[in-house]
Amino acid sequence: MIEKIIVLDGADTATFFGINNSNLQLIKSLYPKLKIIARGNTIKVIGDELEMIAFEEKIKEMESYCMEYNLLPEEVVLKIAKGQPDAVLPPKQNHLIIYGMNGKPIVARTENQRKLVEEFDTNDMLFAIGPAGSGKTYTAIALAVRALKNKEVKKIILSRPAVEAGEKLGFLPGDMKEKIDPYLQPLYDALEDMIPAAKLKEFLENKVIQIAPLAFMRGRTLSDAVIILDEAQNTNVQQIKMFLTRLGLNAKMIITGDITQIDLPPSQQSGLIHAMKILKDIPGIAQIELEKKDIVRNKLVQRIVEAYEGNATVRTKLISK
Repeated sequence: MIEKIIVLDGADTATFFGINNSNLQLIKSLYPKLKIIARGNTIKVIGDELEMIAFEEKIKEMESYCMEYNLLPEEVVLKIAKGQPDAVLPPKQNHLIIYGMNGKPIVARTENQRKLVEEFDTNDMLFAIGPAGSGKTYTAIALAVRALKNKEVKKIILSRPAVEAGEKLGFLPGDMKEKIDPYLQPLYDALEDMIPAAKLKEFLENKVIQIAPLAFMRGRTLSDAVIILDEAQNTNVQQIKMFLTRLGLNAKMIITGDITQIDLPPSQQSGLIHAMKILKDIPGIAQIELEKKDIVRNKLVQRIVEAYEGNATVRTKLISK
């Protein structure tokens, strides 16, 4: 009889072991010759050596599936443990980025989204502009999560300008995090689609994933990370210059925005528009423009965007007369 410690270094143990350790109890029943004790991310196993070897191989296989597909309900554990892993695989998808919660495939659904994925692989900085609902932010965050899961980077840094981060922010209740969270909620929403809740909480607490307003970026050098600046059309020239020059070693930046929804005062130039003009010919920087045809929300969103574009055209003609 021997003893061995097995470390689960990637899976979310809360999901892996199940509610009240229900998955773990199921696994134990398949290996009656072993005494199995789980604590945190470690499993202590005592018993027959041959059965222990088989158990370790199977538990690592389960961990691999858990990490890749975000799947591990009880029936999945049972099928994998019994050597039927293909029965739990989600259907294969073209243009897959990662698997989200419950095995939901997150894919690049349009030509321009696929171009964004391709350019991410070959450039260190990307500008992705497009209308509401075109998937620019969601695709960017999926790429960042994929890089983190593949251990290509050590952290993800997400930022947004808080246009009203002056007096109005001061009147909001709570500490600084509670004040700025409403501005950053779209980023949390995307992350919750891709990372189990317990793992996401751990990443946020350990600063593996960092979410902060743009002003908090000053003075930092951001290395070994994917850095995303969302709603960049609401930065001024000085702010976006400050952000872009944070890029460190082994890091990639994705800057997203919608130049039709600029909330800056009329006297201020959008930093996003300015940066795209002066950086357009620099090697290592790519620019992707998503369009109405890339909108993947409710079909009404595309019609709404078209209606506002038509109204803007009419106003321009009236003003020019």
